[in-house]
Amino acid sequence: MLRRCRARRRAQRGWTLIEACVAAALAAILAAIAFPSFDAQILKSRRADAIAALFRVQMAEERWRANQPRYGSLAEIGAPSRSSAGHYAIAVTATSATSYELLASAQGAQQRDDACRHLKLSMIGSDVMQASGPDAAVSNPDALNRRCWSQ
Repeated sequence: MLRRCRARRRAQRGWTLIEACVAAALAAILAAIAFPSFDAQILKSRRADAIAALFRVQMAEERWRANQPRYGSLAEIGAPSRSSAGHYAIAVTATSATSYELLASAQGAQQRDDACRHLKLSMIGSDVMQASGPDAAVSNPDALNRRCWSQ
């Protein structure tokens, strides 16, 4: 009798195939729930790269305008055409004596950021406007636009 109990304990030390399958299924379900949230945070952190690049170009535009009769192009103001981490292409889309528009367009893996793929910073007179959108028209509604620009 004692031998049978010891043999039974020895046989029950490992996991059964069903227990292993249940554990794997639970891990897969948890990963499926966690990954989209994790991916969204990565896209948001990369957006900070674009916002910082736009602000750097904005400062370069203001320095340029202090000595010139109009705002300048990227080449004239000496600003790079890509964000520092390379997730966004930066462009000056319009300039005049009193205004300019800057556009950051997602590149590479950042293009998965559907709603916030393009970020636009406009300076018209003394008013700064921030816009965002899935295309260069940057036509997001206000609530989504605030989400794209918030860090």
